[in-house]
Amino acid sequence: MHAACEEDRRGRHGHLDVPVSTVKVPGWPSWLKRYRERRERWTAQRVANTVGDVDLIYERWTLFSEAGRHRDAPWVLEVNAPLVDERLRFEEVLDLDYARAWERRVLHAADHLVAVSPWLERWLIETIGVPSERVQVVPNGARAQPSEPASMDGFVIGFLGSCKPWHGFDRVERIAELAGGVPLIVTRVDDFEPLVRRMDVGLVPYPADAPPWFCPMKIYDYRAQGTPIVASDIGSVRRLVGDGGSVVEADDDHAFAAACRDWRGRRAPVMRRTWTEVAQEVLAGIKER
Repeated sequence: MHAACEEDRRGRHGHLDVPVSTVKVPGWPSWLKRYRERRERWTAQRVANTVGDVDLIYERWTLFSEAGRHRDAPWVLEVNAPLVDERLRFEEVLDLDYARAWERRVLHAADHLVAVSPWLERWLIETIGVPSERVQVVPNGARAQPSEPASMDGFVIGFLGSCKPWHGFDRVERIAELAGGVPLIVTRVDDFEPLVRRMDVGLVPYPADAPPWFCPMKIYDYRAQGTPIVASDIGSVRRLVGDGGSVVEADDDHAFAAACRDWRGRRAPVMRRTWTEVAQEVLAGIKER
């Protein structure tokens, strides 16, 4: 067990002021690919077995992970997506019956489910059949520290987040060109806040066919710095943006550009939703139940 600065293919995550246990995962021969779902479950259980006695388990739901099962501590499961559907859409599921059965069993076994969006709350209750009293909606938060803007010239139209195709990052340059601005793409690394603060507009350019269950953290990152948002009207985005920007038709780059120009020279109201607040809401929800 050690405290560490964790780093992987997504970037550097900063110093973690908690004990960290690293578990090596054995190799898997390629000819056993058809058992991939079972291998993932066995691997996740191997990691979960390293957890000692705890008062509460808070697990961000990952496909085939069930760290809280078979333990005496209360098990809170944060649900960010319908994971089997998500994998079916963007990758492949080799044993769908096995995956569906596992998904339903785990969601019914958790003591408390935290859905990050109303879409997921409805899915848990109506599709999975979880009793409504065990589901709580708690949106994401942000590392909401104030910052001074980074030095850049021009009307900066930016995008914060990972460069997955359904995030729409490939549209940033086109939208910036139409709006007469400078494009800026920022990944979530250490001290990204000054760059977000420097953006004249922050984009959330999901395509119309993007999954509707997201609770985009980039919206809270933009709002924490008073950066006006121009976003696609999908899922719960309109409610999250609120008075912090404009919501337009998802695939209309010209509408995005026009909305960006409308915000030129203005800032949005600062709204900071911290991860501490998120944790407090979850704990309050547990106590109420």
